[in-house]
Amino acid sequence: MINNKKKIKDNTKLVKFDEALELVRSEVDNSLSASPLIIRGYTKHLTESKGKFIRAVSVLICAEDKDGLIHPNAIKVAASIEILHLATLVHDDVIDNADLRRGDVTLQKKYGRKTAVICGDYLFCVALNLATNITDKEDYLDVDMPNYMGKICLGELNQHLNNGNLNLSMYQYLKIISGKTAALFEASFFAGAIFAGCKEAECKKYKQLGHYIGMIFQLIDDCIDFENTVDEAKKPVQSDYEQGVITLPLIKAFEDVTDLKEKASSEQMTRKDINEAVAKAGGLSFTHRLVKKYHSKSMKIIKELELTENKKANLIEILNKASHLS
Repeated sequence: MINNKKKIKDNTKLVKFDEALELVRSEVDNSLSASPLIIRGYTKHLTESKGKFIRAVSVLICAEDKDGLIHPNAIKVAASIEILHLATLVHDDVIDNADLRRGDVTLQKKYGRKTAVICGDYLFCVALNLATNITDKEDYLDVDMPNYMGKICLGELNQHLNNGNLNLSMYQYLKIISGKTAALFEASFFAGAIFAGCKEAECKKYKQLGHYIGMIFQLIDDCIDFENTVDEAKKPVQSDYEQGVITLPLIKAFEDVTDLKEKASSEQMTRKDINEAVAKAGGLSFTHRLVKKYHSKSMKIIKELELTENKKANLIEILNKASHLS
């Protein structure tokens, strides 16, 4: 049960969104730059590659009260979630043997895979430490960061165990991305709602909204692997299958294109074969249609929530950015 007792103390200074976001950025930078000397050079490399902070932004927007003010505990958790996300990216780059991330050389490429794995582990610890370093912890026990970290790890493991699985179903794939990508968005929206003091039923709606947006984010990323160049994506493209990852556009192609599985099984399938099969099966349009369904479900929830006009507009903006509609 979500604890709905008053969470904001009289002496707590609440802040507006812009200030809160700057504080999150400072918190992340300080956490990385203040790392022990033995690891500081590696974490400094990560600070030079800035992300869009979309998960942190999600926490802050959802945490706004009716006056557009945000509790400082939300800032701590937003920074924690952003560092947790960074940890998953460091590990992803090791698994994928990726050279680029956000247009910069990856940690594993510059310093080696073993060093990158250990740095990723360290970032998990930093994220947990930040999340637990909040005031009135007993009021926020429902923001269960270790549980969400577990979901992410299990989603990644599920993907790894299904690498090269030519019979992977759409249902199985959606379950994988529900953990590896959507779980952190779900945590972001849910945490924000709790910090805003929302009632249990409303918190559940925020949680579901975060899940839908996380699913959209990953499905769009699947399409980017086919649709964008390296310069546009700022990371490797045309590479998911080569890393053993079967994504939804290719699942659709395996279902619809005769002999494609046989060609893949015999290791005769080229990138050209993949692109032609996905085009023939309409794999990208199929994936974009699913994105539209999640978008519609998300809009339905946003309309049901009790929101100020500004908060509603900001949630829609996050949704549209995830869907690449803005």
